[in-house]
Amino acid sequence: MEDGTIPDSDITASSAWSDSTEAKHGSTGEGDGAWCPAGAVFPSGSEYLQIDLHKLHFLALVGTQGRHADGHGQEFARSYRLRYSRDGEKWITWKDRWGQDVVSGNENTYDIVLKDLGPPIVARMVRFYPLADRVMSVCLRVELYGCVWDDGLKAYTAPVGHVMQLPGMPVYLNDSTYDGSTEQGMQFGGLGQLCDGVLGGDDFIQTKELRVWPGYDYLGWSREALGQGSVDIEFHFERPRVFHNMQVHSNNRHTQGVRVFSKVECLFKPGILQPWSSPALTLPVPLEDLKDPSSRPISLPLGGQPAQILRCKFYFADRWLLISEISFLSGRKLLFFPLFLTFMTDNTASWTLSEFAAVTPRPGLPVAKDDSSNTAILIGCLVGIILLLLAVIAVILWRQYWKKILGKGSLSSDELRVHLSVPSDNVVINNTHSYSSRYQRIHTFPDDRDHDREGEGEYQEPSALVPHYAEADIVSLQGVSGNNTYAVPALASSSPGADAAPLPELPRQCLIFKEKLGEGQFGEVHLCEIENPQDLPTLEFPFNVRKGRPLLVAVKILRPDASKNARNDFLKEVKILSRLKDPNIIRLLGVCVSSDPLCMVTEYMECGDLNQYLSHRVLLDKTGPSHNTPTISYPALISMASQIASGMKFLSSLNFVHRDLATRNCLVGGERGENGEDRGGERHIKIADFGMSRNLYAGDYYRIQGRAVLPIRWMAWECILMGKFTTASDVWAFGVTLWEMLSICQEQPYCNLTDEQVIDNAGEFFRDQGRQVYLSRPAVCPQGLYELMLSCWNRDCKLRPTFAYIHSFLTEDAMNMV
Repeated sequence: MEDGTIPDSDITASSAWSDSTEAKHGSTGEGDGAWCPAGAVFPSGSEYLQIDLHKLHFLALVGTQGRHADGHGQEFARSYRLRYSRDGEKWITWKDRWGQDVVSGNENTYDIVLKDLGPPIVARMVRFYPLADRVMSVCLRVELYGCVWDDGLKAYTAPVGHVMQLPGMPVYLNDSTYDGSTEQGMQFGGLGQLCDGVLGGDDFIQTKELRVWPGYDYLGWSREALGQGSVDIEFHFERPRVFHNMQVHSNNRHTQGVRVFSKVECLFKPGILQPWSSPALTLPVPLEDLKDPSSRPISLPLGGQPAQILRCKFYFADRWLLISEISFLSGRKLLFFPLFLTFMTDNTASWTLSEFAAVTPRPGLPVAKDDSSNTAILIGCLVGIILLLLAVIAVILWRQYWKKILGKGSLSSDELRVHLSVPSDNVVINNTHSYSSRYQRIHTFPDDRDHDREGEGEYQEPSALVPHYAEADIVSLQGVSGNNTYAVPALASSSPGADAAPLPELPRQCLIFKEKLGEGQFGEVHLCEIENPQDLPTLEFPFNVRKGRPLLVAVKILRPDASKNARNDFLKEVKILSRLKDPNIIRLLGVCVSSDPLCMVTEYMECGDLNQYLSHRVLLDKTGPSHNTPTISYPALISMASQIASGMKFLSSLNFVHRDLATRNCLVGGERGENGEDRGGERHIKIADFGMSRNLYAGDYYRIQGRAVLPIRWMAWECILMGKFTTASDVWAFGVTLWEMLSICQEQPYCNLTDEQVIDNAGEFFRDQGRQVYLSRPAVCPQGLYELMLSCWNRDCKLRPTFAYIHSFLTEDAMNMV
């Protein structure tokens, strides 16, 4: 805390003796150098010092010290209690391996006392309660040592462990450090020995810790006592992840009736309110070395399954099943270098190098107890070098910027041209997650070439230079669903579509509610149905819907209590979207603006979004369909991609920038003939903008310091680092979208990278030193088509292909590739 890694604003207390002893001087050097509660501390210990880490951390060490104050202070805490919370509501008292909850503190004011937490803590908030054997004044300084809990596991549910009766010795195989609740033989809502980083040995009677009971290192179950042939364990994670591997450390002392499980069946649930996957993933365990009594890690491939909750059945192979540790390899795994990125991008708690070296960097391996400082020195040198390089880069960029401003040199069109301003308003999606209600806004002003058009645009704000491919001023619209998809040019009277006829006013009673698609700060998006659309004389009947059938529509509704600015943005969005008329763009059909709430009605496609459509299909093999799973062919995928390219070609011709092109923002319908018949395989694709408002895709957006949300896995490097959104950045996103389609939407782009690593990869594109990571070629993708993707991800945005070229390539060349 002294170096400011944990800021003073994240340290609070129940009370303070004076301003100089408040919990706010950890990094400033001011005050009396310690926290002192307002009154004397009683043996019960009700005063506390609290640290908020903002995200889950793995804590393995704590340090305390008294108030020395250059010899003037004489207050210290002889003991204390620790309480922690993972959600800020439920508080848990830490206990050591023998059930003791009082931690020995200081014997004087100046010595630092370090306490190795055994078991370690996984928590977001920590409280220190100083204790005293009599009424007395105390003061306290504290320090935490740990790392971000990147595993993301916040709780697991499992049956209570059993007692094995050996001759003259009971072996207790219970989860003694579990910090959740226990009812009717089940433990739930907590974490314990299955994720404490300690691996049990070959002989489960012998333990790694001294002075504990036999069997302490394992959680074990008896087939007979459990009354069933499997042990069911459920794992709950903070947010959805893509799971590649599960590693289970199991005992195999077969001479005492203990064997490795015979197989595992896993079910996956994408979210709390989502259904379980079906069928279950069955993973048989080969038992070749049955005569070897050694404990062993069992590695189980999970196939890149996305989930927030996993339920696994471990089947008995003998009378007893003993497990010491379970860990997961998922798409959110954190490596060392992104930890450094956290120092730069995140204002929440992270760790100094000496603190990081003092604990186990990844739970799931045996806890390291090595006091050597060589690792800390090596890491410190590496980070020092990286900091120096970043400082040099910053100086170079700064000099180039001022050269441009002062006219002393020409700045490349690839350099910084557009600035981002981050709004502070938030959006609540399904009342559970906080996301930004808009993307960062792009502001531009006309250069000398645009002076003759001054005053014709709808919006102007001088803030930065116009990108070289922009022909008009750009504004960003605040969508009622919380997203801000299109950055659009301010259309002059001579622009295409400027004389579009006003949209018809639709009667509200014709809209039949079907389901809620999403929600934003200023409004909601509903899926509705118009039963007899042909009976509405003011409605321009969509050409792809057969007469006599109901028409699916998406209705964006602005809340009646929305601000004046939100209403103006809503009406501006209506005005501009009414001009977008293309076969591959979702069309705005009508409005309800005669009274509140204001509504806009757009098309919706009967097959939903492209991501869900493809993820439930498999690629059509030459051998034919199997397992009754819906299939899709390579030509059908190319046809869909060419339709998306066609729609984007239309948008780019108007200088519209979508900024969120992805399969989740493309809708799928059936291609129909003149009489409305379904032609089968080929599907009609239209580009939309509903993705961000849907909780289903919340994991596709990266939240910056709790405010802005960005689809960074689809964004070009200049968007991430410079806030520069252009048609060329839409081309980059199209390359990622094409990769999604040819991967049949089975995983997120860069699923093996964390969000922080994706941002770091954007930095590698900027540095252009050959270390940037590209999406790999999908198995079904021909080399020529993959080269098109790579050209979309060219560092130089001027060298990326145009949508006209992409559309031509997909319609003429890609169909003939094998």
